[in-house]
Amino acid sequence: MSDAADLDLVRPSDARALLDAVMAIGADLDLHAVLKRIVESACRITGARYGALGVLDDTSPTLSDFVTYGMSEEEHRAIGALPKGRGLLGVLIDSPEPVRLAHLADHPKSFGFPPNHPPMESFLGVPVRIRGTVFGNLYLTEKQAPGGFTAQDETLVQVFASAAGFVIENARSYTQSERRRRWLEASAQITETLQPPADLEAAVRQIVIGARRVARAEMVALVRRRPDAVRDVVATDGEDTDGVRGLLAQLGDRVDEAEENGRVAVVPATDRGAVVVVPLRAHIAEGGVLLVVVEQGRSGLEAEEVELLMSLADQASLALDRVQAIAERQELLLVADRDRIARDLHDLVIQRLFATGLQLQGARRMAPNDEVRERLDAAVADLDTTISDIRSTIFELQRAGDRSLRAEVSDLVKEYVPVLGFTPVLRTAGPVDAAVPGDLGEQVLAVLREALSNAARHASASSATVELKVTGGEVVLCVTDDGRGLPAERSDSGLRNVRRRATERGGALRLLPGEPQGTRLEWSAPLERPGA
Repeated sequence: MSDAADLDLVRPSDARALLDAVMAIGADLDLHAVLKRIVESACRITGARYGALGVLDDTSPTLSDFVTYGMSEEEHRAIGALPKGRGLLGVLIDSPEPVRLAHLADHPKSFGFPPNHPPMESFLGVPVRIRGTVFGNLYLTEKQAPGGFTAQDETLVQVFASAAGFVIENARSYTQSERRRRWLEASAQITETLQPPADLEAAVRQIVIGARRVARAEMVALVRRRPDAVRDVVATDGEDTDGVRGLLAQLGDRVDEAEENGRVAVVPATDRGAVVVVPLRAHIAEGGVLLVVVEQGRSGLEAEEVELLMSLADQASLALDRVQAIAERQELLLVADRDRIARDLHDLVIQRLFATGLQLQGARRMAPNDEVRERLDAAVADLDTTISDIRSTIFELQRAGDRSLRAEVSDLVKEYVPVLGFTPVLRTAGPVDAAVPGDLGEQVLAVLREALSNAARHASASSATVELKVTGGEVVLCVTDDGRGLPAERSDSGLRNVRRRATERGGALRLLPGEPQGTRLEWSAPLERPGA
């Protein structure tokens, strides 16, 4: 039957209601809002209590979206997952022709209703076409008048569905245009944020915000897996961190599968609704997974939305890789420069100082008196100290980029400068970073903290020297100050802990008078635990 013939059967009062309904659905350009208006208007012109519009999936004979009217959010949650178009709903998918029933249960393909579903009797289903292609099906139930739906209702809904097809086409074209505009804006903002010098934290945040705009999602979060397999919430938009962790618990292994396969995964049933899992397929930088919670009432994203979202994720991954590559290149250049400086210090400076020391020792033999010889001996000793300091600098340069015991000792000494009122001299010797294990390094730092605290509280010193060296299979820490020395009567509460740390490692603690005054604390421990 043609649309013109259908209109001939419509009563004037119904024609007016139909015109009002068409005007109402044409007042919006957002596709999802248009679909909601279509269902609501169809219920109003027929007197149906419940209505739904099932949108057909482009890739399979099922429903990709299911827009309802007449049920509350609580009823939706109680029912669970949205239907996929099986049973009676699938009849219109297989054969797109109107279906009108006085009793749903009378149809041979009626499977009944899931738990918590409201009771329904009368039924009217009509396909919605766009340029001859079925876009979806309009389902109406529970006409609020005796006798159920009539032939007049069927004709009215058919005419309305035909008009709705044109409105849907316009809204879909507008939605696609807006979707691509949002994608272009999000991509441009991510690219701009990742221009060097890049703030990675701000860039990750922008990726999450852009993905939410592209997908029109309720929430988007970026999560990453740590080496212990626990996932950290890196950034989120639209939800707090605790809410994302709860969602991760519901998703289970689906997040891991999507990341390992590098493919988008859709989880339709969570207490938040549908969740789309999008992997960030970075090759150099840290990747992760985007969790996209779609709007309520949607069982997923359209094919084009998924494609644009995946394209955005891939572009963000490439940008992160680029930033990481630039950072690694800069670090490599810095390491190479430091290695060159360390090599020059060793091959040129130390060798010249060593040669100068040998010349001074040769000159000592020709010195005319003891005073000159003493001055030459002092100069050679200063050269030895300088060579030792340069070697420590070489070790630090070669360890650049890694957190080392030398660096931690240096930071601790600097921390006590305001308390002491002066800057202690720090000297290191031997493979401190390479040879001292982590747990022993923690003991060294604790002993140094106690020694510097004692010097600040009790010594009244004006200078101090911290020496850390590895020699003969043990680590030795010496802290010397020029203060008033150890009192005859003292409380050893702090030193008792220092001595215990030494004895537990098979080492020793010695407290000696300084020269010409002050105190010298010597703490030593073997590099390997006793009995290891």
